[in-house]
Amino acid sequence: MEIRTGTIEVSHICKSFRGTTVLKDISLHCEPGHIYGFVGHNGSGKTVLFKCICGFLSCDEGEIKVDGKVMGKEVDMLPNAGIIIEEPGFLRKWSAYRNLEFLYTIRNKSNKSYLYAMLEKVGLDPGLSRPVGKYSLGMRQRLAIAQAIMEDPAILILDEPMNGLDKTGVNEMRELFLEMKSQGKVILLASHNREDIDILCDEVYEMENGMMRKG
Repeated sequence: MEIRTGTIEVSHICKSFRGTTVLKDISLHCEPGHIYGFVGHNGSGKTVLFKCICGFLSCDEGEIKVDGKVMGKEVDMLPNAGIIIEEPGFLRKWSAYRNLEFLYTIRNKSNKSYLYAMLEKVGLDPGLSRPVGKYSLGMRQRLAIAQAIMEDPAILILDEPMNGLDKTGVNEMRELFLEMKSQGKVILLASHNREDIDILCDEVYEMENGMMRKG
């Protein structure tokens, strides 16, 4: 059976910290071309689940496969992915363009016009010289989204991606994520805004006390 790029299979994973169980027997199957929504209060386990899928945390029990490869055994970190989990570590004295350029050129040749297009795509002025440290929360969030999508990843892991955005920004990012879904990306999205979940997601999962059920 052919496995499509971006397929995620989470099988009966558990995770505890200092005797407190944070994830309890979580299973999930994610296919390309779909957006999966995760809702729940702070501490419900959403971010820990995302970190396990990304390879930032190891599971105590169960396994996670991405494109058929076991995380932590066959691959250490989630490949071909754009990730927003907590606030990204930008170089705050640099402009938005210089931040993107620095990260992009680590693995690619410099491409100014492409990076300009990425900034414009998320509603930022690529010619703005203002350092990122003086950006509003919403502007930093737009930059985080640009950083996540700039290498055209097959997978997007987005923990509260609308944080700090005004109504216009939220609508623009919703359109962007739906466009990326139509391109065959798989998107996992956690949001406290039920409207985001209702508009964007094909499947919704509710998390509470480390347990998950389909909404």
